[in-house]
Amino acid sequence: MSSMKHIDNIPSTPGKFKEKSSYNRLRLHFSIAKLTFWSFVFLGLIFVCFFRSPSSSSSPASSDLSRRSLRTSSYDGPAWEKRIKASAKIRSRNGISVLVTGAAGFVGTHVSSALKRRGDGVVGHVMHLAAQAGVRYAMENPSSYVHSNIAGLVNLLEFCKNANPQPSIAWASSSSVYGLNTKVPFSESDRTDQPASLYAATKKAGEEIAHTYNHIYGLSLTGLRFFTVYGPWGRPDMAYFFFTRDILKGKSISIFEGANHGTVARDFTYIDDIVKGCLGALDTAEKSTGSGGKKKGPAQLRVFNLGNTSPVPVLDLVTILERLLKVKAKRALMKLPRNGDVQFTHANISFAQRELGYKPTTDLHTGLKKFVRWYLSYYVDGKKSAQ
Repeated sequence: MSSMKHIDNIPSTPGKFKEKSSYNRLRLHFSIAKLTFWSFVFLGLIFVCFFRSPSSSSSPASSDLSRRSLRTSSYDGPAWEKRIKASAKIRSRNGISVLVTGAAGFVGTHVSSALKRRGDGVVGHVMHLAAQAGVRYAMENPSSYVHSNIAGLVNLLEFCKNANPQPSIAWASSSSVYGLNTKVPFSESDRTDQPASLYAATKKAGEEIAHTYNHIYGLSLTGLRFFTVYGPWGRPDMAYFFFTRDILKGKSISIFEGANHGTVARDFTYIDDIVKGCLGALDTAEKSTGSGGKKKGPAQLRVFNLGNTSPVPVLDLVTILERLLKVKAKRALMKLPRNGDVQFTHANISFAQRELGYKPTTDLHTGLKKFVRWYLSYYVDGKKSAQ
């Protein structure tokens, strides 16, 4: 887990959504005790690092996340449990308690901090963001994707279906499920039976598994198909991130093009806009209908595209980075390899706009400007090593 600066410095504007339903207010009474064990499993290491109680953040060392590490904290005993309970405490009138898996990851970090800022407790209902991401590494280590994205989801749903009351669940799917689909923009009703990578196949499997648990056990489930998320604290294996690193180091960058010199384009979506969609999914989720593993009626089952609706050629991405970094890139054009990458992505977000109030507001130039500012501060001015 990367060392990080104070969580309040992360740029995030979660936005406002419609008032929570009476159900969300009733969820204040959800029994944290019933999820304590799994909360420890999923988030024990995370919350000690990221979400201290106010009384524990008075010293400079404790307020600067870049100084925290797994080597300086204890993860068991009464003090550890007290910190987790403090993180789960709801601090707003209409707040909810949310279990965020993958809270140390890119999207999970931003979502967790946004929840904390608006007064929610972070431990009890479920926002499942943990996953093995990326299409290329799946060719090297396929079992890790099956283990995390399929077995991990099943384990979570097994626990949730036996909880009483059952929590509602929002979880991260991916735009990769559209695979070789050529109809654009991609809509939730489009076919998703032609995955181009094992990663995409595991996410598609996750959507089918979610349908099964909704149908049999009455779990309320919302899948979120993320479209090429980028921004501060992002994944180093993403193109915008390693392009920035290599341009600054004077290294050549490989830019892929499709067949017959076709343009490779992505629907780049800034992290703050993704956070808005995640919170909107939580705020509009209906309660599960099962109890103790038995379904008592139909339950909500949804899937949404969370994108920016403006595909941008990767060549334009490089041009923007050159201007922001004030460094000319050494470009090397290459054919798109058969490694699971697709030539383009383009989201139709009308369903999310209507149901979640989702409205992305950050164009690629603005988002990259924020990313570059963070990157230069963290890796150049802060002298961190970008691998």
